[in-house]
Amino acid sequence: MKTLMDLLRLSPRRLASQSNFWTVHGRGGVAEAGRAGRAGFTVLELMVSISMVGTLTALLLPAVQAAREASRQAECRNNLRQLGVALHASYMVHQAFPAGWRKAGKTSTAYGWATELLDELELTDLAKSLHQNASISAPDNDTVRYTTPVVFTCPSDIGEPMFELFREEGEHESGGQTSDEVIVSLPRANYLGVFGLSDPDVDSSGPGEGVFIAERRINLANIPNGASHVLFVGERTTRRLASSWLGVDLEGEDAAGRLVGQAYMGPNQARADECEFDSRHPGGAHFLYGDGHVKLVADDIDLSVYRQAASRGE
Repeated sequence: MKTLMDLLRLSPRRLASQSNFWTVHGRGGVAEAGRAGRAGFTVLELMVSISMVGTLTALLLPAVQAAREASRQAECRNNLRQLGVALHASYMVHQAFPAGWRKAGKTSTAYGWATELLDELELTDLAKSLHQNASISAPDNDTVRYTTPVVFTCPSDIGEPMFELFREEGEHESGGQTSDEVIVSLPRANYLGVFGLSDPDVDSSGPGEGVFIAERRINLANIPNGASHVLFVGERTTRRLASSWLGVDLEGEDAAGRLVGQAYMGPNQARADECEFDSRHPGGAHFLYGDGHVKLVADDIDLSVYRQAASRGE
């Protein structure tokens, strides 16, 4: 073992070499040598790394968003196909499609076309909870009023599961809703029956040109244009007008338009009436045709074709 005197006799170069020996093999061991020789990131390297991550994110994010939207569109189409199957199953029983809405006795409640499809959609428990002889706000209907089945909602739309229906004051479209009286809270939906070319809120007591009109069942004999060419159900977002699968109080704002829609100006048109159809899908809105097929109807569809498809042709 080297004594202190031996170390003092070492030249500076040999002393540095001896010091390195103890750093590597002494108390610090290999780990200390590793730490001593480890290099950090320079500012330039860090900036390049951040830039590369940002570039990759910018490239990948649109692709991820497009993939998610494609998945949501597929789910939306599937919902409409299920409604089509349920409509035709109901037709086999009643030999007609459901009325757009039906009044519940002497009340101001009107139940929508979708309530007739609950059994066909395998929502039997919900069907048993629905009391159509009572008003929509009756305690007996609390269960259904607070339920929004997935099949009635588009996954691309953003909205609360419930919305408040205010009492309508004055004439329709007389300057906007001014009432602060809530009549009832209703479960949301995105799929509306096609009333026709006219506004269901203005002409709710009229016949309507489409398949889903007030108090009347339409059968295939009433659709001379052919079911495969006629729009039955379309989608609408809550940003245009909140809608319900269940029903409405007819004294509420835009009451009939909460259950059925107008097809006149084309999908996703900013200057269209609030009762028209729209979606959050790029380029168009999905519609169910009478033969059960579902199609994305383009925003720029020829209006003569669109309006003809909205009419049963009777």
